[in-house]
Amino acid sequence: MKNIFLLALSLCFVYNSNAQNKKWQQLFNGKDLKGWKTLNGKAPYKVINGEIVGFTKAGEPNSFLATEKEYGDFILELELLVDTTMNSGVQFRSESKLDYMDGRVHGYQMEVDPSKRQWSGGIYDEARRKWLYTLELNPKAKSAFKNGQWNKYRIEAIGNSLRTWVNGIPTANVVDDMTSKGFIALQVHSVGDSKSKDGLITKWKNIKIQTENLSPTKSDDIYVVNLIPNNLSLQEKANGFSLLFDGSSTNQWRGAYKANFPKSGWEVKNGELSVVKANGAESTNGGDIVTQKEYGAFEFKFDFKLTEGANSGVKYFVTENEGNKGSAIGPEYQILDDQKHPDAKLGKNGNRTLGSLYDLITSEKIPASQKKIGEWNQGIIRVNPNNKVEYWLNGYKILEYTRGSEEFLKLVSESKYKDWANFGMADKGHILLQDHGDEVSFRSLKIRELN
Repeated sequence: MKNIFLLALSLCFVYNSNAQNKKWQQLFNGKDLKGWKTLNGKAPYKVINGEIVGFTKAGEPNSFLATEKEYGDFILELELLVDTTMNSGVQFRSESKLDYMDGRVHGYQMEVDPSKRQWSGGIYDEARRKWLYTLELNPKAKSAFKNGQWNKYRIEAIGNSLRTWVNGIPTANVVDDMTSKGFIALQVHSVGDSKSKDGLITKWKNIKIQTENLSPTKSDDIYVVNLIPNNLSLQEKANGFSLLFDGSSTNQWRGAYKANFPKSGWEVKNGELSVVKANGAESTNGGDIVTQKEYGAFEFKFDFKLTEGANSGVKYFVTENEGNKGSAIGPEYQILDDQKHPDAKLGKNGNRTLGSLYDLITSEKIPASQKKIGEWNQGIIRVNPNNKVEYWLNGYKILEYTRGSEEFLKLVSESKYKDWANFGMADKGHILLQDHGDEVSFRSLKIRELN
């Protein structure tokens, strides 16, 4: 009886193991490149000792070894080893079409970045929108990637949810609906015309995929970049965010110094909350709007879109106690067309330009953080419980300061706010969207309170 029981237990174990293994499909057979094709550049890919090995080639653009099959929803795992002086990536839900940049590979990429920047595991939109999720948004994950060693990569693309892990550590979380399916590809990055970088190696092995009965990994607490307008993902909800504008209702807002939302001067259309263009003057048409609720420590995420020459802003710790005839008073995240609006040249050292703490501190923007006029931007204002304030623009931190610090108080004393007692130092206040008489649109207004 004991032997029969052990045999039955053994058969059960084998059955369960086989059933579990059948969930995974091998994308690489360990022998040849059957099921794969090369795209764009001509950097060579070979199979050596059961591994795919890619070699850099001077004079060639980014080269890709792509699956012949396309995948929509999936979970992908693989191991990779990259030269420490190189950059690479794993494309997914990607495309190559003759009517788009003459067939250039484009789409989502899980970054491989051994440099000091340490953005391995971030999500880049190759030949399209560029960075969607930098690891500045999730700095704890920067140490997940191990230079000069094999690293395990995991991608979960399920519906609109795109999530990545490096060596078991969550690295990026993007919600996006631009591309629902496409090929998977392994990248050998261009080295330009540098002959000295010929033959640098990237290796991949144990490439496997699940496409059925997918079970997403449970939610964690890393930052979410949600590119679907006015949408809250499950993880954003779990992280404490709620919507201040759902694309149609303005019931969480009212006019500054008023009991109700303005009857004119603001427009809700196509899921956007927009200032109606007037005369370009401050708060003379519909006027500013403020949140019904007051906030102390908080994180406010907002999408905004400028028209040519436009001016607006997001203020916070607005108390409405000063009785100002123009815009209500509070620290401001400046929203401005720096090229066409004259305010960009006023103030000191550019402290009235886009993303600046208006009239106080100049934002440290880099070209990669800036979008063209008419494109949507993602801004963040984060006020921590210790009074440290951060401004973010399209995934990059562009400014930080501490409320009440000696530096802050000195800057206020030398600014247009010097006559406002206790400027920016209220324990809590409203968040304000400014009417400056120019057409500016907002959407995806999300907030969470911080403890």
